[in-house]
Amino acid sequence: MSNGLNLATIFLISGIALTIIVGTIMFFIGIMFRKRKAEKEIGGAKAEVERILADGEKQAEARKREILIEAKEEIHRTKVNLERDIKERRNEVSRLERRVLQKEENLDKKNDVLESKEEILNKQLKDSETKLKEVSLLMEKQTEELEKVANLSREDAKNYLLSLLEDKIKQEKVVLLKNHEARVKEEAEQISRDIISTAIQKCAPDYVAESTVSVVALPNDDMKGRIIGREGRNIRTLETLTGIDLIIDDTPEAVVLSGFDPIRREVARIALEKLIADGRIHPARIEEMVEKAQKDIENTIKKEGDKVTFELGIHGLHPELIRLIGRLRYRTSYGQNILKHSIEVAHLAGTLASELGMDPVLARRAGMLHDIGKAIDFEMEGSHITIGADIVKKYKENDIIINAIMSHHGDVEPDNVYSVLIQAADSISAARPGARRETLETYVKRIEKLENIANSIEGVEKSYAVQAGREIRIMVKPTDVNDENIILKCREIVEKIESELEYPGQIKVNVIREIRAVDYAK
Repeated sequence: MSNGLNLATIFLISGIALTIIVGTIMFFIGIMFRKRKAEKEIGGAKAEVERILADGEKQAEARKREILIEAKEEIHRTKVNLERDIKERRNEVSRLERRVLQKEENLDKKNDVLESKEEILNKQLKDSETKLKEVSLLMEKQTEELEKVANLSREDAKNYLLSLLEDKIKQEKVVLLKNHEARVKEEAEQISRDIISTAIQKCAPDYVAESTVSVVALPNDDMKGRIIGREGRNIRTLETLTGIDLIIDDTPEAVVLSGFDPIRREVARIALEKLIADGRIHPARIEEMVEKAQKDIENTIKKEGDKVTFELGIHGLHPELIRLIGRLRYRTSYGQNILKHSIEVAHLAGTLASELGMDPVLARRAGMLHDIGKAIDFEMEGSHITIGADIVKKYKENDIIINAIMSHHGDVEPDNVYSVLIQAADSISAARPGARRETLETYVKRIEKLENIANSIEGVEKSYAVQAGREIRIMVKPTDVNDENIILKCREIVEKIESELEYPGQIKVNVIREIRAVDYAK
């Protein structure tokens, strides 16, 4: 029994020992397997690291080559640019050297001329000194001879000669003054004739006739004698009351009224027509009819002003401005009725303002008032622009309207869009075919001649006629014309335009000298 237990115990112990041995062996085997696996993974990681390092070296080498290539290209470009700049600077230096040499040659030539002139002057001075000495000797001899002959002392002879010379000078002075006065009168008369003839030539005969003359039809030629009256008292009365000249000539059944004031001429026409229709023509009746005609004209002016402002939708105007608008009905310019022109400008400006999304009423108001100064420019000094601006200022109009009036011919720079619209509308109305007497062909020829006159002046590079020929802008060469000479150049162009070109109104000559410096930052 005990032997059986011992065997079992021995077997059990042996089994446990065997199990421990086998487990230990397996444990060591696992450890060796894991070690080999770890070594394999470490080897693979090393290989990957070496591969990555090799790729990095290759990429670094490639990038290095690219950077070297780019650096070489940049160096090449810089070298080319530097060579080009050096070449340009050398050319510029050469050009400046040539100019300096040329100027030195010119200065040498001028110096030679001055030296030769100086020699001539020195020679003349010596000759003059020699002659002066000879004259002094002669005068001394003459003085001695005079003292011997006249038995007078030098001082007495001197006083005597001075008195004679003074009397002679007075006589010559009177003669010179009379001759000078006669010459001045003659020249003044000739100059005044030239001015008047130039003014007449610049005003077309058909325009003058239309603007200054009205014709009244007569039922018969016997009416002319009744209009003249006994010893001319009727015609004198009518001319005195209206300020208009009545021309009664051989024209059958017609009387011509001549005068520059269109309102007075219209008053005379209405009064004369009423007198002819009434048949009673005498000074008292003439005075009565002239007074009625003046009232009729005033009423017509008021109605015309109200009608125009109502049609244009312009409200809040001062009554005096409305009256002046009505007066424009009797005013013409270049054969164009100013009231119709102003209405046309107002409509055009309103349409343009509507298209631009602006206030059309304000645009029409400015367009209607832009030539308001022409209603009374016969009665006041100054241009219609300054007169019109003063009028609207007086009646508290908008600053926009004042600037539109001042700038619509380019005398003042426009400071708002409405002023520009008025400029455009005014030019469109004036340029419309048939609006004015001047034909398109004449207008184009005048503009071309104006530019050709400006281009013919030395130093002018190019010129542009603007503002329908009212202004010419001239670009001069800055190398040929300096800042000191630009005023003289402008005056030279003005004188040539005045002498060679016929034009209405005035032309603004604007000479521009511009220097530009251009360089590049690299």
